[in-house]
Amino acid sequence: MTSKAEETLGYEQARDELIEVVRRLEAGGTTLEESLALWERGEELAKVCRRWLEGARARLDAALAEEEDEGDK
Repeated sequence: MTSKAEETLGYEQARDELIEVVRRLEAGGTTLEESLALWERGEELAKVCRRWLEGARARLDAALAEEEDEGDK
């Protein structure tokens, strides 16, 4: 289930936060609890990014199909 905050995150915001989460995990020095929380947040952010990209792909596919239909007339 997504929270309202995740629904309002733009692709670039989610991507940038995800990059920061990965950087912090790779740097180490966090407790197990902090690492788990970061990993969970990273998973949520990855889902947000995936939804944005899937939506963009669907819009592109629809636009290309519409263009193709117009060309067939």
